[in-house]
Amino acid sequence: MNDKLSPVAATSVGVARIRARESTRADRLFEDPFAAAFAAAGGDPAVSSSTHSERLRIALYVQVVVRTRFYDEELLAATAAGCRQVVLLGAGLDARAFRLSWPDGVRMFELDQPEVVEFKDRVLAEVAAAPRCARTVVPVDLCADWSTPLRRAGFDPAVPTAWLAEGLLVYLDAADAAQLLSTVTAASTAGSRLVTEAGHAKTDLAALGADSAGGVTSLWRGGLGADLAPYLRDEGWDVEEVRLADLAAAYGRPAPAATAGFLTAVRR
Repeated sequence: MNDKLSPVAATSVGVARIRARESTRADRLFEDPFAAAFAAAGGDPAVSSSTHSERLRIALYVQVVVRTRFYDEELLAATAAGCRQVVLLGAGLDARAFRLSWPDGVRMFELDQPEVVEFKDRVLAEVAAAPRCARTVVPVDLCADWSTPLRRAGFDPAVPTAWLAEGLLVYLDAADAAQLLSTVTAASTAGSRLVTEAGHAKTDLAALGADSAGGVTSLWRGGLGADLAPYLRDEGWDVEEVRLADLAAAYGRPAPAATAGFLTAVRR
């Protein structure tokens, strides 16, 4: 594992491994030609998968694969509907700027920790990757003031924006998650969209055999949990909840019943 990445940042390499594996399947739900390079550059996993039950490993794989496909569709739909800014909060090793076909005029902002940005851009340069939209990287701490650097980088809060918080909120405590979402709301004009995961309930994790002694789940702080949808509605968003199990079935990938779903929101 790249020793410059924090434990939370290093989970993005694990996601890349899942995306690389999915990309080799004949029935793949998406193709990420950059995931294997990220996985190789990340080295050996820092945490043995033996800390997870088999049910949890399967659930995590399905969740990452389904959410990747779903978020691809949601972001492309948002830009087709007129959002010309896309902001990836905690972008990690997301390669959507390079692998998806974006409408003309779309500008993507990728926000993450400086060490993640450096690692990601180094790997992308090594494989000569070329973005398919205007791409701006903004190194920030999402638990500090990130809206000021974002605006300085060219973000315009008057332009409808598609926001993605993929695999992020669960690593924040409730206060930090609420602050981040409040900042998103303040920077979102009417018609902006937000997609993210629904809150993980502790009972769901227990049902899947999560081992609190180690592994990725030991890093989870829960975010706003079940309060996420009500919080967004109170902030001025129209929210719809999507069950992961329903999406997985539609994609031909049955999912464990306990896995959490997703939220899509439109700013009023």
